Amino acid sequence: MINPRSLSRRHWLAALPAVATAAGQFCQAAEKPRIRIGQIGTKHAHASGKLQAILKFPETFDFVGIVEPDAERRAAMADRDPYRRVTWLTESELLSSPGLQAVAVETDIPNLVPTAVRCLKAGKHIHLDKPAGESLEACRAMHQIATDRNLAIQMGYMLRYNPAFQFADRIVRAGWLGEITEISGMMGKYMNDGGRLELAKISGGGMFELACHLIDQVVSLLGPPEKVISHLRRTFPEKDTFADNQLAVFDYPKAIATIRCNHIDPMGGARRQFSITGTEGTFEIRPLEPTPKGRLGLDRPRGDFKKGYQDVTFESPTGRYDAEFMDLASVVRGEKKLRWDAEHDIATHEAVLRASGML
Repeated sequence: MINPRSLSRRHWLAALPAVATAAGQFCQAAEKPRIRIGQIGTKHAHASGKLQAILKFPETFDFVGIVEPDAERRAAMADRDPYRRVTWLTESELLSSPGLQAVAVETDIPNLVPTAVRCLKAGKHIHLDKPAGESLEACRAMHQIATDRNLAIQMGYMLRYNPAFQFADRIVRAGWLGEITEISGMMGKYMNDGGRLELAKISGGGMFELACHLIDQVVSLLGPPEKVISHLRRTFPEKDTFADNQLAVFDYPKAIATIRCNHIDPMGGARRQFSITGTEGTFEIRPLEPTPKGRLGLDRPRGDFKKGYQDVTFESPTGRYDAEFMDLASVVRGEKKLRWDAEHDIATHEAVLRASGML
């Protein structure tokens, strides 16, 4: 088994995330001014996790408060962790807070983009959870506002900061796999009846809400597809309208990518996987989380990796969302630009909508 810690320094660095580790940035944070940040919304599936990540780094973030306009929801969440530790504000109070620099937008999906637009117009950088609403034109308009005001929109596609996916990106760009001919991915889960009813509110089903993470990776590696073919199944029409079993095919000039999303799979979480194959090798990630594992196959030696198959192991991330918020802090401070720009995020969103049968 090949462990990145046993590699030469050059390849150890290649196996690391593109951003510095959260632990390293945490150690340096005390020397820099804290980022004043707030959160709007508690209804997104990642809302509590994002808040936990922000609160985890008090040397980096000065958390101003959280907004939940739904009074019933606010009352239900106020005595739960991590919400019991924070100040509750109205949106107006938050956006007018002195020195506020950034906002994490964690509303339900229909309200993500409208809320983000209000934050941008108030002059705030945003972390916007995925996916970017149900309208491509609204997504484009939102990014134009950010561009015009020189503000950052960090999309909440968490696999961007996963060390296995960052390793995959580096070896693809270094040409280790040759010309990419095939990408395939699966991101499913088993969803109970209550969750099905909630997700059925969006016609795109699980492909839109969950598999968007993998579609973002396809677009990162191959660019915008020439064509997307969407296959949707609503398995229990007598019960609900949830698109619970889906396949999307992404056509490229010299490659085909396929992404599946199955919400009636009792082993869905464990079966989540992503593989990239080219003319000179292949790389598979399974599982994707919490500690990803890779299997690399090469038709010739590359660096310290041998010809043939070998396992690649990665350090466990300090937290699912830690690296993305530490990256956001660097962007807000003006130390760097986000790697994923508006053009990429819009292309990803168009691909997500087409894959979900929504465009």
